[in-house]
Amino acid sequence: MSNVDTFRVAVLAGDGIGPEVMSEALRVLGAVAEKFAISYQIKEERVGGCAIDADGVALPEHTLQTCKESDAILFGSVGGPKWESLPPQQQPERAALLALRKTFALYANLRPAICLPELTHASPVRESIVAGGFDVLFVRELTGGLYFGEPKYMKHESGEWFAVDTMIYWESEIERIAHVAFQAAMRRRQHVTSIDKANVLQNGILWRQTVDRVANEYPDVKLRHLYVDNAAMQLIRNPKGFDVILAENLFGDILSDELAMIAGSLGMLPSASLGISKGDGCYFGMYEPSGGTAPDIAGMGIANPIAQILSAAMMLRYSAGREDAAQAVETAVQRVIRSGLRTKDIHTEGTQLVSTADMGKAVVEAL
Repeated sequence: MSNVDTFRVAVLAGDGIGPEVMSEALRVLGAVAEKFAISYQIKEERVGGCAIDADGVALPEHTLQTCKESDAILFGSVGGPKWESLPPQQQPERAALLALRKTFALYANLRPAICLPELTHASPVRESIVAGGFDVLFVRELTGGLYFGEPKYMKHESGEWFAVDTMIYWESEIERIAHVAFQAAMRRRQHVTSIDKANVLQNGILWRQTVDRVANEYPDVKLRHLYVDNAAMQLIRNPKGFDVILAENLFGDILSDELAMIAGSLGMLPSASLGISKGDGCYFGMYEPSGGTAPDIAGMGIANPIAQILSAAMMLRYSAGREDAAQAVETAVQRVIRSGLRTKDIHTEGTQLVSTADMGKAVVEAL
C-alpha cells in the first residue's frame, strides 16, 4: 500500500469488552495515521450478540457487505451468556466468527505468544522456565481438518446415538499454510516446528511428507517434527525452545491456547487470520484479540486493550504493508509496559494500575 492510498477497514467491535478495547485501538490507529501519513476509511458495523439483538442475526448482510468492500477486518469479540441458549448454528461465535473465516477463506491463523520480561510473573509456569520472556509465533491452518470436513452428522441407530466428524486435508492446503510458516520463520529466528500425529493418522503422514517437501524451498530454515502430545509437554517444559510452530486446525486450536496461557495474559495477545495474498505482499485479513468478550468486566473500564491494539499493528503489517508503523506500535506497547503501567489483569505490587482508556492514551503518547 502506498502512502497516498486509502486503507479501508471494517471495524466490528462486537460484544462484552469489545467496544471498550476497540476504542483504544482506533485511538492508536489515529495516532499512527498522523505519524506515518496513512489514510484510513473506517466503517463500524454490528456483529455477534449485539447484531442478533438489533438485526436478528449475528452477521447481518450490511456488515458482510462492508467487510467485502474493505481491505481488512478489525474484529473485537462476540458472544456471552445472553445468547448461549440459542441453537448452535445461531450462536455468535459460529454464526459470525466461523462464517467470516469461511466467506473470506481465511486459512492462516497467526497467533504471536509473547511474554515480555516484565510480565513473566503472570505466567502460571515456574519463573525459571520463562525467565527473560519468550517470543513464539503460532501458525494454525484454519479452514480444513475436522472442523470443516464432510460428512459431519449425528445419527440414531441400533438404540443409541453416534456422531461422525471427518478429518480431511488436501496436499495444496498443507502446502500453502507451510509456506506461511516458513516465510514467517525467515523474518524471525529461522526455526519451524511442525506438529502432527503421523504415528496414528493418515492425515499426519501426508502433513509431514508435504511439510518436508516445502522445507526444501527454505534451506536456511531448520525444521523439526513433533507429535502433538509431545509438543504439549515440550511447550510447558521449554517454551523458549520454539520459534515458529506450524499445526493443522484442531491441534493448532488446542496448543495455541496452551501457549497463550503459558504467556500469562490473553489481554496481551493479538491474532491474525489471513486469506489469499493480494500479490503485493499483503493479505486480506481479520485481526482480533486472542481473548473473549469477558462479560463479567464489560463496561467497567478495566479491560486490557493491548491485545486489540497489537491486533491493529498486525493489520498494518500484513494487510496495509506498513512494517514501519506496525513496529512503532509494538515498540510503544513495550515502552508502556516497561514504564510500569498495568491494567488489572497484569497488575502487581510495585506497578501502576490504570484503566482501559489510560492504557490506550499511554500507548498513543509512547508513539
